[in-house]
Amino acid sequence: MDKQLLRNFIKNALAEDVGDGDHTSLSTIPAGTTGKAQLIIKDTGILAGVELALEIFDEVDPNLKVNVLLQDGAEVKPKDIALTVEGSVHSILVAERLVLNCMQRMSGIATVTNEVADMLKNTNTKVLDTRKTTPGLRYLEKWAVKIGGGVNHRFGLYDMILIKDNHVDYAGGIANAITNAKQYLADNGKKLAIEIEVRNLEELEQVLNTGGVDRILLDNFKFDVLRQAVAMVEGRYITEASGGITPDNVLDYASCGVDYVSMGWLTHSVKSLDMSLKAIKA
Repeated sequence: MDKQLLRNFIKNALAEDVGDGDHTSLSTIPAGTTGKAQLIIKDTGILAGVELALEIFDEVDPNLKVNVLLQDGAEVKPKDIALTVEGSVHSILVAERLVLNCMQRMSGIATVTNEVADMLKNTNTKVLDTRKTTPGLRYLEKWAVKIGGGVNHRFGLYDMILIKDNHVDYAGGIANAITNAKQYLADNGKKLAIEIEVRNLEELEQVLNTGGVDRILLDNFKFDVLRQAVAMVEGRYITEASGGITPDNVLDYASCGVDYVSMGWLTHSVKSLDMSLKAIKA
């Protein structure tokens, strides 16, 4: 957990929501009122965001007492109670929406990822996330993928060389792109893995002839061509398939023998898990 990154996120999110004060709570509930609330699950799925919720409550009010009943990664169903929080009612209400927004989104991602990972459990293929994330929420969304049993791909543009079709075209071809990337790493003293995307078997052949990469991304390949591509690689490089992969077809891609499938679907097309934070009346 990158606590500094999370603290910055939480501060910004609270500033966006609270502004100069939660005037509804301040105007209707007497100062100093204390109470207790419980986070109720209203869907079936995989819970994610509990650790983040603890950080949010602590940032809003370190005096809030949180009792965690279900941990990240737990299978949940309607009426389950994930946690309770007790203390200043004003503080609880300030934290409420940020906690719910994050946990619902993260739990939705973790749930779908877990479904895909379970589908792949009897194969040699693992599911990866992508950079198709919500701006500002990438850390949380990739965290949720990990909780759900998926594997994190690169976090951003800085932690891996991923040569895609546009890079190849602008560089003047496969060989130029790979050679330039290797030279750049040498000149700048950086040690980053190199992955390159190929669009067809001809480009794959060029990569195999050039060498110098760690992973090959086989993008938008039909299944019969994907099998040919995996056979051509012969295990010399890590293989990854991408392009329109969903839970409906992920097993078909895995059956082609790739090491990984990358699915933007995990983060850009999921439904949040429904839950609510409700007051426990005395």
